[in-house]
Amino acid sequence: MAVLILTTAFVAFFLSEGLVVKAEVATYIAAVYEHHVILNPEPRVPIEREAALVHMNKNLDVFEEQAASAAKQGAQIIVFPEDGIHGYNFTRISIVGYLETVPDPRVVTWSPCTESDRFPNTEVLQRLSCMALKNHLFLVANMPDRQDCDNLTDPHCPPDGRYQFNTDVVFSDNGTLIARYHKLNLFHEEEYDTPPECEHITFTTPFAGKFGVFTCFDILFYEPVMFLLKNTSVKQFVFPTAWMNKLPLLAAVQFQRSFSYATGITLLAANLQGNGRMTGSGIYTPWHAVYHHDKEGKSGKLLVSKVPVLDPPMMEDGEESYKLKLVPFSRLSRGVLSEPPTFISNMMNDNFTFVPLQGVEGNLKVCDGSLCCHLWFRRSGPEEELYALGAFQGLHAPLGTYYLEVCALVKCNGTKYGSCGVGTDHAQTVVDFRLQGTFSTQYIYPGVLGSEMTLDRPDESGWESKSEFYMTRKGMATGLVTAVLYGRVYEKDGYGKRCP
Repeated sequence: MAVLILTTAFVAFFLSEGLVVKAEVATYIAAVYEHHVILNPEPRVPIEREAALVHMNKNLDVFEEQAASAAKQGAQIIVFPEDGIHGYNFTRISIVGYLETVPDPRVVTWSPCTESDRFPNTEVLQRLSCMALKNHLFLVANMPDRQDCDNLTDPHCPPDGRYQFNTDVVFSDNGTLIARYHKLNLFHEEEYDTPPECEHITFTTPFAGKFGVFTCFDILFYEPVMFLLKNTSVKQFVFPTAWMNKLPLLAAVQFQRSFSYATGITLLAANLQGNGRMTGSGIYTPWHAVYHHDKEGKSGKLLVSKVPVLDPPMMEDGEESYKLKLVPFSRLSRGVLSEPPTFISNMMNDNFTFVPLQGVEGNLKVCDGSLCCHLWFRRSGPEEELYALGAFQGLHAPLGTYYLEVCALVKCNGTKYGSCGVGTDHAQTVVDFRLQGTFSTQYIYPGVLGSEMTLDRPDESGWESKSEFYMTRKGMATGLVTAVLYGRVYEKDGYGKRCP
């Protein structure tokens, strides 16, 4: 189990707009709750509304306790995870008893707690609204939403005459429903429909300004979050998720941290806990992280932290604010480029081209197509621990189709080359390194993960030339598990809706 605080120096980010935070900044207190969800033991069997409410109220009872606890610690906003109220693994038919129709708050002003008779069958919305009102905090939760439609007038309307959406709802501190977001990028969720239109949802608070909303698998795609980052001033996001950890590149806290660091945002990420694979929540800013990872956990975890406001009035933009100071990499000897034989090994269902690290220091290069990854390294630790530098450029397909350019230094799970790319969370070897790659995309997420799921961060990262992105790290306190430059080429995706 890990509940850790990570503080970093400010870095520049890949987006064209940079950030400089003023010496005197406003702050607020945020909370996220990682929930050990109480599941329906037979989610694929339809049940009546009354039975569904009995089930959901068990999870809502826990939410109510945690909202009260967060409020006592001064929290002004709390985020609960995706699927935290009802669970997962439903069919389109079996989830019907759990559905509520969530009105569009852009059209309807409504406090379910104080106007409970206005819309029928909204018991979950009423409980969430009352939690927000009672505890005087903004509240973000996730629930299944039903929106009826007409097959005769709506060409996208499903045959059964209703949309079923994976939905985030946001309540103000007076219990009013102020935002509703329908998840765009579904991950094997047969019970839900993809929204016929993209939604770019924000809400405004009196203590921190604007927040954007997105959910789980959305984080890997351009829409909606990158659209909001590129086309609005939003730098603060709430992120309900039900993320299954996938080492060595996509553990929950690992990528949450990389995303916040790379894009220069605050990310309030609340994950589910359960099934041995789901855990990992945090409160992240570009400089600081409070996070939790506990794969053996049998109870939830509330995180509360003071956060700087990143709304535009608190920042200064300008050309100098995002230019990196390039420091000659003199800490390691560049040496002569060595060329050990390459090998292919599967990592995260993609065939990476690898070269092994040999000796205590070296200079390596490996390519996959036009992507070339270059590593200078010095290591100290057990000689038997095998590390490899890998490159992959192409369309990732098995778990959603999206285009990647990845340079990764990974600790292998054994002493054979075939173990490189197999997930591990333990390492004893400390590696000082500079990792860089020739990328065709501007969207690169640097990440450094230490032993036992310890989040680390680059000393430096940025563009050395128009096509070469780099990061450096020296003097880690733990062994290195993964150092990765995770590039996304959104325009080449075969999956993931792009909006006009």
